Amino acid sequence: MRVDAHGQRIPLFDRGVYRRRRERAAAALQEAGLDVLVVTAPENIYYLTGLDHFGYFAFHMLVMAADADPVLVARRMEQLTISRDVGDIGFRGYGDDEDLARLCSEVVGSVTPRPQRIGMELANLYLIPAVARAIQERFDGAEVVDATELITGLRLVQSPEELEVTRRAAAVTDAMMQAAVATAAAGVTEREVAAAALEAMMEAGGEPPGFWPFVRSTSRLNEDHTTWTDYALKEGDALFLEMSGSVGRYHAPMGRVVFIGDVPNGSEYVAGVCLEAFEAAREAVRPGVEAGRVYAAWQDVLDRNGLAHYRRHHCGYLTGIGFPPSWTGNGIPRALRDGSRMRLAAGMVFHLMSWTMGTGQGDYFVSDPVVVTPNGGERLSRTPQDLVVK
Repeated sequence: MRVDAHGQRIPLFDRGVYRRRRERAAAALQEAGLDVLVVTAPENIYYLTGLDHFGYFAFHMLVMAADADPVLVARRMEQLTISRDVGDIGFRGYGDDEDLARLCSEVVGSVTPRPQRIGMELANLYLIPAVARAIQERFDGAEVVDATELITGLRLVQSPEELEVTRRAAAVTDAMMQAAVATAAAGVTEREVAAAALEAMMEAGGEPPGFWPFVRSTSRLNEDHTTWTDYALKEGDALFLEMSGSVGRYHAPMGRVVFIGDVPNGSEYVAGVCLEAFEAAREAVRPGVEAGRVYAAWQDVLDRNGLAHYRRHHCGYLTGIGFPPSWTGNGIPRALRDGSRMRLAAGMVFHLMSWTMGTGQGDYFVSDPVVVTPNGGERLSRTPQDLVVK
């Protein structure tokens, strides 16, 4: 993170960027017929205010209306950070022994005294049920509307300035992955591989990611969200690597598989199919295309190459702003799933995945950050996808 001559943090973007985002949000909530909007997802609060800290482990709430200044609720101890970083936002702090639910209902009333339609992010992980209930009880008779997608929908397409940050994150990912691959060898532990990736992350200017690197070998290849142990790699092992650089909370994930000593029977063939399927999906990633069509392009390659029995729940998902414990932006990813009607738009960034692990005929995996363009997906990473044996 950049700092000034006095060591104070410099926001990722000019404050005017965040003000314009809030203006768009105010217009969106007005168009949705909402009198007030309660935002609790850290990614959405960050998108609207620029507040970048680790304090989101405790409850935050941004209250917005079209005709009033927004108010941020957070622990009182965060006041110094908030005053320095987002001083153009109203702030109400709470103590750890206070009635948080009552305070939150009061703040909503201070922004909009008699709301008839209240928007809440009902499907995100960060809305405390007691807070939602207190707001409903205070404004008995008001309609509570699920507004989970309202702010999230505004940030699905990255602006040119956001894409520039994502490209910087992709360069960090390249450095991490290349260090991990270079370190992997028989006798080296998973922990040592992860340490090499993290050292490269720091040297390349990376910041803490939503997920730490996933580093796991043969016996745990399909444990989707576990990571390194003290296991020492052996001849014949496969090493799964998935990681993301992060700059200003923007992510650019990538994945690879490295074989130690030799390639198991069938995996070389499956690697060829995997790479062909990735390219088919990348070509299909165009504005206006439904997400399900991208998955179909990926699956078609497997079907034509003797892997019709193998299916995945998706072949990629939207990425961008992410706070721990995720780089997908809170909750179940918005993915390139079979049958999905989600329409792609230029500027969306996907973690595009060709995952062919556990096919019964061999294993391989590649993934890269890809931005939607009129000419197909542009791969933001530079790390080769070729089969690697160490």
